[in-house]
Amino acid sequence: MKQRLSALRKAMRRAGVSAFAVTNRKNVHYLTGFTGSAGACLISARSAVFITDFRYRSQAAKQVPPDFRRAEHASPVQGIAKELKKTRAKALAFEESHVVHGVFRQLRKLIKGARLKPVSGLVEGLRLCKDAGEVRKLKQGARVNGEALSEISASIRPGRAESDVALNLETAMRRRGASGASFDTIVASGPRSALPHGIASSRKLKPGDLITIDFGAVVSGYHADTTRVFSLGKPSPKADKIYKVVLEAQMTALEAVKPGVSCGDVDKAARDVIEAHGYGEAFGHGTGHGVGLDIHEAPRLGPGVKEELRPGMVVTVEPGIYLPRWGGVRIEDMVLVTERGKEVLTRSITKELVVL
Repeated sequence: MKQRLSALRKAMRRAGVSAFAVTNRKNVHYLTGFTGSAGACLISARSAVFITDFRYRSQAAKQVPPDFRRAEHASPVQGIAKELKKTRAKALAFEESHVVHGVFRQLRKLIKGARLKPVSGLVEGLRLCKDAGEVRKLKQGARVNGEALSEISASIRPGRAESDVALNLETAMRRRGASGASFDTIVASGPRSALPHGIASSRKLKPGDLITIDFGAVVSGYHADTTRVFSLGKPSPKADKIYKVVLEAQMTALEAVKPGVSCGDVDKAARDVIEAHGYGEAFGHGTGHGVGLDIHEAPRLGPGVKEELRPGMVVTVEPGIYLPRWGGVRIEDMVLVTERGKEVLTRSITKELVVL
């Protein structure tokens, strides 16, 4: 945590920030380890204050490191205003993508003699590259994903509702130590598999369905993310063809992942394969995204993104093809960028089209 605080202060100096209010819960967790629902930080060159209220006194004492002075206030906003006076800072930077207008108005009313300065990406920039502890948590989540999917796959059969499959999968993840699901589990079958975010519904599985399952376990606050496709019975020639195209695109994009390669080039590697087979218009989203304390975080693997991959980044690689009224296919792995290339974290889960 001390290294993170030091790195944040360096980022603040580069941005010309003398005092910084951190209110995004994920960023607070990243800096302090605090997992409660009410907390904020006020960081300056000489002080670091963690602000919470009476309810979290004991929890903060156990979780927040001694690099932070702990302070109790009626609300985070009031705490930030009162603690800011002690710093004598003339400006307060705040997270513009997190502070809603009502909170901004409260800050403006409470803070006297200091101007408010919106900033973005100060903590998120530090979160781009994961340290060894974060990587361990993401690897554990990937293992939970693989074990849970393996457990419930035998129960996927005609007549079961998508929502039942999702519930079984989420229960299996929790039994293996997950605190919950990374997002609303996607189980999209038959024509519904054409919905990239087809959250599990009451639709009952039918023979001949392709079933896209996109899911993830939250382990120690870190989000895993995996997508696999099943076929209820022998797939049709069209389904077999489309699956092979997506698999080729996904494997080609995985090969492109290495330090120094732009995120846009990884996306292009997948997109070129799908376009060459005539399905370019059926692939309308980016090839992947970062994962960590948030299920979607930087970097983004999308068309034209110039940001380069760096060791420690963990991204998904998930191209897909979606045909309305017919169905779709998406295959997704989590990938760690290493010094020499990459490590696929979800490699234990087969990418063959599993026929049930």
